[in-house]
Amino acid sequence: MLLVICPGIHPPAMTEAFLRCLPDRLDYLVLPATQPPYSGLHLLQFCWQQRGREALNQPVLWIGFSAGVMGAATAACLWRLLGGTVLALIAIDGWGVPLFLPFPLHRLSHDRFTHWSSALLGAGHSSFYADPPVAHLDLWRSPQFTSGWAVTPTAATPMTATQFLDSLLQDYVACSRKI
Repeated sequence: MLLVICPGIHPPAMTEAFLRCLPDRLDYLVLPATQPPYSGLHLLQFCWQQRGREALNQPVLWIGFSAGVMGAATAACLWRLLGGTVLALIAIDGWGVPLFLPFPLHRLSHDRFTHWSSALLGAGHSSFYADPPVAHLDLWRSPQFTSGWAVTPTAATPMTATQFLDSLLQDYVACSRKI
């Protein structure tokens, strides 16, 4: 499984902090800060430059943050249209981005209002919202310190944003081994 990460528009040090919260064993690509995160075409081109078109043979899990949610969603849809396997999109604080996708979606939000209002534009399969609320950039920079609620259609469970992400990553790593 390949993990493709599309950060937002912010200092690269924030993305480096986010990456330190991910398990070491993951194979991932991160769109550089020099590229526009809202452009799915730039993200797709970056993936091909790094891995070549044969990467389409590998299942991909996409993570986007803020403006990067638009780029990740667009690239994931294009990836799928080109014959690639899209495991899911994890949208972190992609407020205002409509996400009615032909593959699983998981949203993380920095507060309950963003969680609720984003769900109107595509709720997804499971989601997380910070409680108490945190600043938008803190959710990206420090998910391990962001407490809140993981929400599924049947339950809400207290945990940190990192625990929610780890759970999703474990599920999709296991799923990709079956493909």
